[in-house]
Amino acid sequence: MLKRFGVKGVKVREIVSLDEEILGFIPRPIYGVIFLFKWREDDPINQERSCPNSVWFANQTVGNACASIALLNIVNNIPNCDLGDHLQSFKDFTTSFTPALRGNAIGNFEFIRQIHNSFARKMDMLNGDLLMKNDVEAARKRSKKPAHNDQGDAAFHFVAFIPVDGTLWKLDGLERQPHSLGNIESDDWLNLVKPDLEARMAAYEDGQIEFAILGLVKDPLINLVQDLASNIKSIQALEAHLDKKGTDWRASTANTGIEIEGIPESTLLGPDMQFQIDKTAIESANLSPEVQHMLSTGCTSATDISDFRRKLALDQTRLRMAIKEEQALDYHDEDRAAARLHDYGPAVKTWTEFLARKGILGELLDPK
Repeated sequence: MLKRFGVKGVKVREIVSLDEEILGFIPRPIYGVIFLFKWREDDPINQERSCPNSVWFANQTVGNACASIALLNIVNNIPNCDLGDHLQSFKDFTTSFTPALRGNAIGNFEFIRQIHNSFARKMDMLNGDLLMKNDVEAARKRSKKPAHNDQGDAAFHFVAFIPVDGTLWKLDGLERQPHSLGNIESDDWLNLVKPDLEARMAAYEDGQIEFAILGLVKDPLINLVQDLASNIKSIQALEAHLDKKGTDWRASTANTGIEIEGIPESTLLGPDMQFQIDKTAIESANLSPEVQHMLSTGCTSATDISDFRRKLALDQTRLRMAIKEEQALDYHDEDRAAARLHDYGPAVKTWTEFLARKGILGELLDPK
């Protein structure tokens, strides 16, 4: 959905556990966290009286849109985030709006509405209508009941957590204002949000896993591609330096079916669009600090330069593997999105009607 919004450089990663070891595998920086759970409103006294100017926050004023609202409440607060033309214009237009007006603007923004609805199956919309109906009926009956009552059919909801200007905020589109969770004293703001998430998870009974945690992170491909471009440029610079020294280093290195001139045959020495590396990327890349030192001193031996060149080639192998893994994850996400965009409801309905006409459906529903 973010990609279709036009947002670049941000990816969504599932956080399967809040343990430190597991969190260590999540790419950094983590821009924000989305928590999916059975919604129950927090005490309104914890909310701010008004939305701070530094926080972009929108209320959810349309049904079945909490996921889109949570995403927008995070990406619109990421400093220097490439939102794309549509979202950037929308953010600029709504900067002075109240949270409620921003929510209304989202509901009236055709660009967002079309993308959101493309991911919503007909069954999702029917469930949304049913929940709305239940909410209306409940509102008519609870005038003399407590405001907070546990309901077995409570709707699932997405809530965003994000650091903004040294403060950790909970941004819940169903609440009128943001909720400050405290000041951030270090870059690892997750330690501040963990108690809130763990308290919500502890409310579930043993064996119930009715929640999920998603992290919005910087796309790892950005740094990986930059590192690969730097690696290629560094190898090129070392080879050019060896040529200037006038040593016959190319002839002295082994040429086999596996290695060419002392480095793996698969080593990239120039642009390769398979890894998103073009000539401009290499030219704009920085040399590694070690290579800069070697070239600036001019007293490094040819043997040491050749050895470091080989080390760079081995490092490049790991970089290319990491890029391919990230690209495979991208392809997997695209496949899942394509499946999500396809509505299987009509096919299921037709097949169910066919089973009913054949008299098989009753037997399947009641095997006795």
